[in-house]
Amino acid sequence: MEKENDRENAFFEDLVAVRRRLHACPELDFDLKETVGIVGESLDSLGIPWRFVAGSGIAALLEGTEPGRTVLLRADMDALPVEEEWEVPWRSRYPGRMHACGHDVHTACLLGAARLLADRKNDFSGNVLFVFQPAEETSGGALPMIRDGLLEGPAPDGAFALHCDPSRPAGTVGVHRGAFRAASDMFDCVVRGRGTHGAEPHRGDDVIAAACRVVTALHELVGRTVSPAEPAVLSIGSFHGGSARNVLPERVEFSGILRTLKQETRVALKAKIRRTVMNIPDILGAVGEVSFTEGYPALLNDPELADLVLRAAEGVLGKENVAVLTEPSMGVDDFSFFLQRMPGCYFMLGTGTGKGEDAPLHSPRFRPDERCLPAGAEVLAAAALSFLAGDYQK
Repeated sequence: MEKENDRENAFFEDLVAVRRRLHACPELDFDLKETVGIVGESLDSLGIPWRFVAGSGIAALLEGTEPGRTVLLRADMDALPVEEEWEVPWRSRYPGRMHACGHDVHTACLLGAARLLADRKNDFSGNVLFVFQPAEETSGGALPMIRDGLLEGPAPDGAFALHCDPSRPAGTVGVHRGAFRAASDMFDCVVRGRGTHGAEPHRGDDVIAAACRVVTALHELVGRTVSPAEPAVLSIGSFHGGSARNVLPERVEFSGILRTLKQETRVALKAKIRRTVMNIPDILGAVGEVSFTEGYPALLNDPELADLVLRAAEGVLGKENVAVLTEPSMGVDDFSFFLQRMPGCYFMLGTGTGKGEDAPLHSPRFRPDERCLPAGAEVLAAAALSFLAGDYQK
């Protein structure tokens, strides 16, 4: 028993050490030189072969004793342009950058799972594909990795990933069945017309007033065209027009984002946004234009694999530390691209202290309780072993 405790303590300390190394060197988007160096070094120490995919992405394949299924385990590695406020020895070395979303935790947990599974590679059939992904916070690294051949030979049959949740205590897990994260669509709008002096508004088109009417109408779209029982969010985050108090400008620009869970709602609302932006200015004598930038698709957990994760987590953490989540999140994650191609489950890892004072994700004061690390690693490993053992039929 004492030796087992020693092993557990050593495992925890190793995870803390690698997480702190990662936390100290937050890197953005696809520019992850130090981060991939730490990941590659860790994989080399475990004897797991790996390769670069899509530039700074890493794919590592652990083979079992016999042919069988392949399971994909994913962690994102990139940080955020946030100035860290914690004064700790492992704080960010780079001004204006921070692991404020916990991707250092995700990466450390996946490296921990790799260590656990490497120790048991003689006990399972099939393969584990460890995916360390760049650019989740920006343009998305999942799709470039897929397009660069990540899923070729052997093709994964299922996928799992976790994400930090500071609202839940460290050492706990939450699992949702079905649609869990939203699809996102960014939109940029322009209202153009004749500019004029503020004393002679009748000689112009007052594009600021027109744009304000458009924004008001857009804010009414969700509440009046989508069922109150269905989650959908439309937000306008920027609005720019004019440079002088006594001049009505020729141009106003504003931007927003649409988040939806159902594809049919996504398509319908985009069409209504387009009509709103174009028609209201037209009625008022101006011209409205809108362009969309498609973001990530909705993230859909497979209900049976969600149940597999629940059972695996209960076996590792105890039933009292595992919860079934009933409400989806309107946040986004490009793990959804993997789940478009295979069944899988994305679950939440508690990282909070349990005192109700934990800062949210993306905060400069986000600070995960490091007791979450072995829990995340062990649940990922347990879910992979369960999947490879056939505890799932489709």
